[in-house]
Amino acid sequence: MRRRNWLAIQVELIAGHGQPLWPRPGRLFAVARSHTFAEFAAAVDQAMARWDLPKSSEFVLADGVRVGPEKGAEDSTLVKIGELNQGDQFAYLFDLEARWEHLCTVVERPFDPRKTRLSGVPDLPTPYWGWGSLPDQHGLRWVKDDGEKPGPRQPAQPYGDLPPLLPGWGVAA
Repeated sequence: MRRRNWLAIQVELIAGHGQPLWPRPGRLFAVARSHTFAEFAAAVDQAMARWDLPKSSEFVLADGVRVGPEKGAEDSTLVKIGELNQGDQFAYLFDLEARWEHLCTVVERPFDPRKTRLSGVPDLPTPYWGWGSLPDQHGLRWVKDDGEKPGPRQPAQPYGDLPPLLPGWGVAA
């Protein structure tokens, strides 16, 4: 695929469950102009550690056009990333009820995905760089979190409750 057919899109997670995030975690994606918004949404969801799929979602472009599977929006399985230019920005909302809000910015066009950490040219939109801690989409903090009780106590020895599979694990001082 030719270099001019690719974009580098930065996606920053701005807020979720009505709470702004700071510092904002984010990812950089290699995206071909021929990829659909639905393909890009799936890549973002995977890179942002979303596990409860599918949820409602949509993109809101700078001109107010909505793209997604929801009624009244352009069909995200048909609309391609297309002619976005460097500096263009748009929003991605995952789970319209919980409002996981993302700012998407085209940071490089044209873009050569072969000059990244990727091993070749990907078939689908693909993250190639990232930063920050990602919150759980439902706000869960441990395996049996119900959102009501305080968290489990940390063991006196940080690794004392683990099996001795790695050096320092399972060692009580």
